[in-house]
Amino acid sequence: MSTTAPCSLQLVAMQSLLSNQSLAISALEDLPRLSFPEFFMEAYAQGHTEVVKAMVKCWPFPCLPLGDLTRPPDLGTMKAVLDGLEMLLATKERPSHWQLQVVELRKVYPNIWTRGYHSMARISHPGLLNARPTGSGRSQSSGEQPLWIFMDLTIDRFQNEWQDYLVQWARKRKQRVQLCSRKLQILTGSASTIQKALLLLRLDSIQELGLSKFSRGGTVKTLAPYLGYMKNLQLLSLSRMSASCYTRSPKDSCKFAAHLGQLHHLQELHLHDVLFSSENMPAILRSLKPLKTFSLSSCLLTEDNLRFLSLCSCTSQLKHLRLRSLLMLHFSPEPLQALLENGTHTLETLALEDCDITDSQLSALLPTLSRCSLLGFFSFYGNRLSVASLHNLLNHTARLSHLTRGIYPAPLESYSVLDWWHRHIHADSWRFAQVRTGLSQMFREMGPNHKVQICTRFDHRTDRGQFYSLAPDGSWVLTQEALPVLSPLPL
Repeated sequence: MSTTAPCSLQLVAMQSLLSNQSLAISALEDLPRLSFPEFFMEAYAQGHTEVVKAMVKCWPFPCLPLGDLTRPPDLGTMKAVLDGLEMLLATKERPSHWQLQVVELRKVYPNIWTRGYHSMARISHPGLLNARPTGSGRSQSSGEQPLWIFMDLTIDRFQNEWQDYLVQWARKRKQRVQLCSRKLQILTGSASTIQKALLLLRLDSIQELGLSKFSRGGTVKTLAPYLGYMKNLQLLSLSRMSASCYTRSPKDSCKFAAHLGQLHHLQELHLHDVLFSSENMPAILRSLKPLKTFSLSSCLLTEDNLRFLSLCSCTSQLKHLRLRSLLMLHFSPEPLQALLENGTHTLETLALEDCDITDSQLSALLPTLSRCSLLGFFSFYGNRLSVASLHNLLNHTARLSHLTRGIYPAPLESYSVLDWWHRHIHADSWRFAQVRTGLSQMFREMGPNHKVQICTRFDHRTDRGQFYSLAPDGSWVLTQEALPVLSPLPL
C-alpha cells in the first residue's frame, strides 16, 4: 500500500467513521499509529473539531506540524487544537503512546502529511527541547515536561484572530507552555503591547527580528533590554522609524548600542527609511561584530556617515552589501571606495542602486570594483552614467570570473533632459533604441554565463522593474520582473 495517500477504501472508511464523531473519538484508542496522519487530515479538512481535539490529546508523535497542512487553521479549529492541548496538560499520568511535545505552526516540513508516518515520527527539535528558559523571567514547575509551540509571530494593532487567541491562551499557561518564534515582526509602537508579547516569548528562539513603523519616543528604548536575551538573533531589520522613536539623547543611543553588542550571532542588518541623527548612527553601529549582510536604503545619509561605515568593524567582512535610494550625487568617491575595499576578498553580492552615482565617481570606484574577485551578482541601476561610462563599467565587470548576473542603468543618452528626473517612469523609446544598438556587441561578448540586463524603470514601492536583455538571436527582450533581493542567510 502506498504511503503517499490513503486508498479509496481507507478514505471511505474514514469518512464513514467521522460521520459519527462520538464513535470516531472512541475508536482512537485502537487506531493504528500509521493511520493517525491521514485520519487527522480528514478530520481537519472536514471541520470535525471534536475529533481534532481528541486526536491532539493522544497524538502519537513528538510533533504536530499544523503549519504544513493545506490551509491554515481558522479560529474554530485553533480552539479545538488548544482544547486538546489543555486536556493533555491536565493529564498527570499520560499513556506511553501519547507523545506530543511540539506544535509546529510554521511551514517547515514540505509534504510531511503525505510522506507516511515514519517521516512524521522522525521530526525533532533538538536545539530547544532540552534548553532552559532565558530572559523573560519565566519559570516552570520542576519535573514537568513543557509543551512547545513554534510560530512566526506578528505583533500588530490588527492581530490575526486565531493568533491573538493563541497568544492569550499561552499567556494564561506560561508555566507549562513555551511559545517560540523564529521570525518576529513588531509593527506597533505600543510599548505595553510589545512588553506583553516579549514577556511571553522564548526570547532565545528568535532568529529574525523586524521592527517597523515606530514613531513614538522611547519605543526602542523600551525594547532594548530584551535584545540582549535574543542570543540566537541572526537578522535584524529596522524600517520606517523616526529618530525620536529610538533615541532621545546620546546616552539612550549608547544603551541601545550596548544591547546590540550582545548579539554575537547577528549576521544581517537591514535599515530602511530610518532617520538617523548626526550622532546616533556611529553610536549604534560601532558596537556590532562583523556582519555578513548589510543593507541601507531610503535613509538620509551624509558623507560622514558613509565614511564611518567604511571604517566600522561591522562592514569589514561583508558578503552581501546593498546601498539603495541614497543621494550620493555630491559625495566624494573616497568613502564608498574605502567601503568596497573592505570587501574585495569577501563580497559576493553588491547592489548600489538609485544612488545618483556619476561618471566621475564611478571612474574612481572601478579599480576597487575590479578586485572584488568573488562577486557573483552586481546591481547598479538608477545611477547617472553616460554611454561611455557604461561601456567602461561593462569592460571591468566582464573580467569578474564569478559574476553571473549584472543589472545596469539605461545611460543618460536614453533620456531627454527633462525626462532624467522622471527616469523611474520611462526612458525615451527612440533614444534608448539607439543606445541598445551600440550595446549589442558588448553584450554578446559578455558570454553565455553572464546574464546582463538594462533596467529602464523601477518602483521600490512594489519592488518591480522593467528590464531589457539581449536574446541569443540578437534581438532585445523586454520583461517585467521583481527587483532582486539580497540572498537570505540559511537559518
